[in-house]
Amino acid sequence: MKSTDRQGQVQYINPEGLIVNPAFTNVVVVTGNVKTIYIGGQNAVNGPTGAIVGKGDLGTQTERVLKNLQVALAAGGAGLEHIVKWNIYAVQGQDPRPALEAFGRVWGNRPNPPANTVLYVASLGNPDFLVEIDAIAVVPE
Repeated sequence: MKSTDRQGQVQYINPEGLIVNPAFTNVVVVTGNVKTIYIGGQNAVNGPTGAIVGKGDLGTQTERVLKNLQVALAAGGAGLEHIVKWNIYAVQGQDPRPALEAFGRVWGNRPNPPANTVLYVASLGNPDFLVEIDAIAVVPE
């Protein structure tokens, strides 16, 4: 944990259940009048085993990515409803419908969906990854 000043704090978390890699932090929590949580790009990796989930299946990978986001959010004291912005990176050439269906199942009937940016990319960090999502969440204090 690193304190930035007397009024705010920045906390770096690699929660149990997500893969730990020295190249990135899974969750960065900034507190002040509100708590802002920055979540690095999550992909379809089973954190405890490191196995890629849903090879070749965008819908299954999207569900795993959203589950990993929920683990990261919980580590910062938040839930999906606190996400205010996310960036979605999908490998070009994928039919987006399975991902949209997965979002619908996981997001449910929550109000106030976050702002989002969807980008089609040539590839991600591993050739088996079809989607990656990063997010920013805000929790009122």
